[in-house]
Amino acid sequence: MYFNPESKELDAQVGRLFMVGIPGTSLDKHTDKLIRDYCLSGVILFSRNIEDPLQLATLCRDLQKSAITYHGTPLFLAVDQEGGRVARLGKPFTSFPGNAAIGEDPQPVEKAEAFARVTAKEMSLVGLNMNFAPVVDVRKGEPEKHLAGRTFGDEPEKVGLLGRTVVKFLQENGVMATAKHFPGLGRTSLDPHQHLPTIDVDAAEMEDINLPPFRATMDEGVTAIMSSHAIYPLLDPDFPATMSYKILTDLVREKLGFEGLVITDDLEMGAIKKKWGTANGAVASFKAGADILLICEDQSLVLESIRTLKDRLVQGEIPFERLHQSLDRISGAKASFLEQPDRISMESVRTYFNL
Repeated sequence: MYFNPESKELDAQVGRLFMVGIPGTSLDKHTDKLIRDYCLSGVILFSRNIEDPLQLATLCRDLQKSAITYHGTPLFLAVDQEGGRVARLGKPFTSFPGNAAIGEDPQPVEKAEAFARVTAKEMSLVGLNMNFAPVVDVRKGEPEKHLAGRTFGDEPEKVGLLGRTVVKFLQENGVMATAKHFPGLGRTSLDPHQHLPTIDVDAAEMEDINLPPFRATMDEGVTAIMSSHAIYPLLDPDFPATMSYKILTDLVREKLGFEGLVITDDLEMGAIKKKWGTANGAVASFKAGADILLICEDQSLVLESIRTLKDRLVQGEIPFERLHQSLDRISGAKASFLEQPDRISMESVRTYFNL
C-alpha cells in the first residue's frame, strides 16, 4: 500500500512526482542516486545534455537502465522540441520552422502532421518519449519575445486544429504530447522565466479564445497539459495558474473534465522562485492539482522540494489521497506508452542519421 510515513517507500512515492534536469551529457552519480533513492518520474533534457544522436541514445539508454534496475519503472524522458527557435535536437535531427510558420503555411494541417510524424520517429529512435509540445497559446497582438514564433496564430479554431493534429501524430507514433501553457499565455507582456505576469482577460475571452485550443487537444487525448506561471485575476487573483487550485482543479479537472497529467512549467523560473521559492512553489502546485513537478537544473532544489512535500504529507497538511491521485495518473500514462519501452538500437540510429 501507499502511505507508510516511516518507510523509505514514501521517499519513492513523493519522488515519483518530480521530473528533473541533469547537468551533463552522460548519466552522472548524483542523478543516478536521485533515481535510486527517489524513483523520479522523469528527466528533462536540454541542449546542454545533447551532443549528437548516438550520445543522446546512450544517455537515454543509461537513464532507463538505472530506473528499471532500481524500481522496475521506466522514466518519462522529455524535451522541448517545438520546432523553430525552441528545438533541443539540432542537426542531424530534422529541422522544422516552428508553429508560426506552420500556421502561416498554405497547407498548415499537412505541415503540422509532417512535423509531428518525423519528430516522433526521431525522438523514439534515440529513446525520448515525451515532447513538451505543442504550444496552443492563442496569440493576442504582438507576442512577448519569449513567445515570438511559437504560436500557431490568433484564431482559436485554427490553433486548436493544428494543436490537436500535432498531438494526434506525436502520440500515434509513440511520443507523449503536452499542450502548453494552460490557460494561455498569448496575451502576456512579461517573460515568466524572469517575472510573474498578470494576464487580464474577461470571461468571454477566456471561454472563446484561450480555452478552446486546450479543449481540442484534450478531445484528442493529449497525455498532459503544462500550466503557466501567470496570474489570471478572472480565475484566481492571488496565485499563478501553476499554484492555483481554482485553475488546476476547479477548472481543469471539474469543468473541463481532463483526466490526464498536469505538469508544471519549470519551478525554478523567476515567476515562482522569486516570490515563493522553488520548494514552497512545488508544494503549492501539488496542493493545487499538479501531478508532475518540473525542476530543470538545480538538483539540490529537487531534494529540498521532495523533503518539504514529504513533511507536509506526514504532518497531515496534504491528504495522502491527493498523492494517490497523482501516482495513479502517472502510472496510467506510463502504462499506456511505456509498458514495453522500445529497445534503443544504436545500429538503427547510425543508419537513420547516416553516422
